[in-house]
Amino acid sequence: MVWTAAEIPDLSGKTAIVTGANSGIGMIAAGELARRGATTVLACRDTAKGEAARSRMLAAGPKGSIEVRRLDLADLSSVREFAATVESDVDILLNNAGVMALPYRKTVDGFEMQFGTNHLGHFALTGLLLPRLRGRVVTVSSLVHVGGRMRFDDLNAERGYRRWSAYSQSKLANLLFAYELERRAGGRLTSVAAHPGYSSTNLQTAGPRMAGNKLAELGQTAFNALFAQSAERGALPLLFAATVPGLPGGSYVGPDGPFEVWGYPTIVNSSPASKDEAAAARLWEISEQLTNVSYSFAD
Repeated sequence: MVWTAAEIPDLSGKTAIVTGANSGIGMIAAGELARRGATTVLACRDTAKGEAARSRMLAAGPKGSIEVRRLDLADLSSVREFAATVESDVDILLNNAGVMALPYRKTVDGFEMQFGTNHLGHFALTGLLLPRLRGRVVTVSSLVHVGGRMRFDDLNAERGYRRWSAYSQSKLANLLFAYELERRAGGRLTSVAAHPGYSSTNLQTAGPRMAGNKLAELGQTAFNALFAQSAERGALPLLFAATVPGLPGGSYVGPDGPFEVWGYPTIVNSSPASKDEAAAARLWEISEQLTNVSYSFAD
């Protein structure tokens, strides 16, 4: 099946929040949601970049309104401040923002940056927005989750840091969270996950840039140009997961091409580790303790 953005249904009257919507697949996805009529909130750490992205989206003549709000997922106080601004019901929450393969850094709250941003920030955001969530939560993972291992005895990599191992762990955590949210929600909302395959965005070059490795940054840029699919194509699995009517909860969406590197969106499988319910429950409990955000699914 070839599914494209042209098949997104009318979203007039619906509200969508997209984290990391100032660039890459987040910006593309947010623009398409707004084009189909959704009131779309661009949740961005850098609001100047968010406003620039908004201007580009407005030039396309969207049916829905677009606004920019500050959200820094590496700062739990910022997550709380953002959640407090959301007063309407939310039909689509797209947990897209992330960092990849950075030199060792810590969040404002002292967590290893990739685990803290990619998982804990989105865990806290979703929990704080829970009273407003009325539709679908999409959490973005990655192909590299298959190499991930939850180091429950050292989640902050204090006994040794490998940037790709930390990234894989954070992307495995995204899937454990998405599946556990679906189990716990009991039909109150639909939780699904998606991955963009290998797409050309600035995510891949952020790590070398932070490390000051110009050669690696240039090499990654060249590699992307040769082998990666476009950000527009990479955004399709996210949009499929966010908008296809009747998509079963707990679905994982990715490209249909070889090794899920590129292609059109379809339901794909994830690693056995991502389906470990005991690990998911343990991660959930730890995440509530670390973020001080507790979920309540009572009406």
